[in-house]
Amino acid sequence: MEAKAVLNMIRISPRKARLVIDTIRNKKISEAVAILQNQDKRSSEPVLKLLNSAVANAVNNNGMEADQLFVKTAFVNEGATLKRFRPRAHGRAYEILKRTSHITIVVSDER
Repeated sequence: MEAKAVLNMIRISPRKARLVIDTIRNKKISEAVAILQNQDKRSSEPVLKLLNSAVANAVNNNGMEADQLFVKTAFVNEGATLKRFRPRAHGRAYEILKRTSHITIVVSDER
């Protein structure tokens, strides 16, 4: 059985979030939590919260055992890009792209 948690429109670049997500894919929950707590990346805190949410969904909604779960699928998609402008010399304006991410984690109790 599977349980899922999704985090939409988080203000972290997808490229940077994928560095963290790639480290926990196909790991047991206890191992994934330990990796995220000891990782020195800005996106590890929201990913840890999302992982805990997926585990809570599995336990409360589906009646699964928390110690038997593992991260079956974890991926990051690109969200909407916020466009901002910065003034430059001679009256020009340069565009700054503030990227967002959609993060999805699926946990399962069967391999």
